[in-house]
Amino acid sequence: MDLAVVDYGSCKTRPSALLNSIFMTTVNAAAKSLVAVASNAKAADQQTEKWRATGHMRFMLMLMTWLAVWVLRVLMDHCPFSTASSYSLDDLMMLPSTGASSTSAFDLVLQQDCTNYIQPPPSAKVLGRALTHILALLNEIPASSRKYQFALGMADKIIDENTKCGHLEMLQVNRSALASAFTRTSGLLYSSLKSPRMSEESWTWPSCILRSLPLGSFVASSLKGLGTFFPWVGTATSLFQNKRQLAVPGHEESVNDLAAEKHAQELLWITSKMVECGAVDEALVQWSLSSGLASITLLSNLRVQGFIGKITAILIGELNKVKYEVPRQVKFNILVLWIPLLCYAENGVSYPVLTGYEKVEMEKTMNELISTLPSIDQEVILTNWMQDFMTTSSDWPNLHNSYDHWCHSTREFIPGVMHAGGQLCESTLYI
Repeated sequence: MDLAVVDYGSCKTRPSALLNSIFMTTVNAAAKSLVAVASNAKAADQQTEKWRATGHMRFMLMLMTWLAVWVLRVLMDHCPFSTASSYSLDDLMMLPSTGASSTSAFDLVLQQDCTNYIQPPPSAKVLGRALTHILALLNEIPASSRKYQFALGMADKIIDENTKCGHLEMLQVNRSALASAFTRTSGLLYSSLKSPRMSEESWTWPSCILRSLPLGSFVASSLKGLGTFFPWVGTATSLFQNKRQLAVPGHEESVNDLAAEKHAQELLWITSKMVECGAVDEALVQWSLSSGLASITLLSNLRVQGFIGKITAILIGELNKVKYEVPRQVKFNILVLWIPLLCYAENGVSYPVLTGYEKVEMEKTMNELISTLPSIDQEVILTNWMQDFMTTSSDWPNLHNSYDHWCHSTREFIPGVMHAGGQLCESTLYI
């Protein structure tokens, strides 16, 4: 649909094969008649004899044949149902017809024909479709495949070259392709985390047998409760469960965790590229609407939490840079949805997601963002933070500065709390 329309009307025409064959036959016949008339005329002149009736008939036939040649030539020059070509008939008649020479001449005709077409101008949409296609393939190719790194390198190269180009259309290509990839990858991440997990009872054959008997559900739940008073019951059940899980190839929970970790890592890479290309505003809007992903991430494994926590830290940092240009609802949603993850998420398994310096900077960033919101929004965010902060073992993020500032700002609107000079009463209780 994006190809330019070729201007065929401006090209010269080449006659059809049938018309060309008729013309060539007529030309040959006219040439033979001309030779015959010339020979007869020369013989008559040498013998000083007059033309006979047959001589006059041959001469008239020759004239009519050449007249037919002229008519066919006019038709060939102005025939509307012919194909495009810039080769004249004289050039075609001069082409050799044997061996390799005919092949090279035919190639010459094709090359000459191609130069007469108007080439479609290059379009940035073509490059955008190619980049979108590669980013979509990344979600489908297994991370263990050697072709995965190849596709990742190609996408990275296209994005970097478009950014270095600096042209508005090339930057828009990166923006659109990365925004689409962010939406698709976050949806796949949510689906992999939301997929059903294997319950503990589904891997123990005694519970399955008990549930198939009358009042089996009651007996199974009772035996499960005995684990509290008889630890050996729960220990034996858990040992049998672990053996059963190890014996089953392709355990569903492991497959889901690996897929979620892959998509989370891809989403982190896409987010970093969006920051480099200045297209992070698309990610901020989508992240502020990902309530389902924010909730289910709290139940995911440590690696997935680490990747998503890193994404959240990057987006909050970018949000602070444009905090006065972003709508209030976007800032509120990001903070209220993703601060619980920062409280509950661990630092990962093999390495910390955020360094100590990055955590301190993140606390300052969140305090600045919270201060730009109305008091009612601050109340919701800080109340939820206090609940999560008190019930987790983590000491980060510590937003006590924002909490103190909100308390002081609340007192300013209470009648009788402020002196005339604007100083707080000493008897004012700290909330």
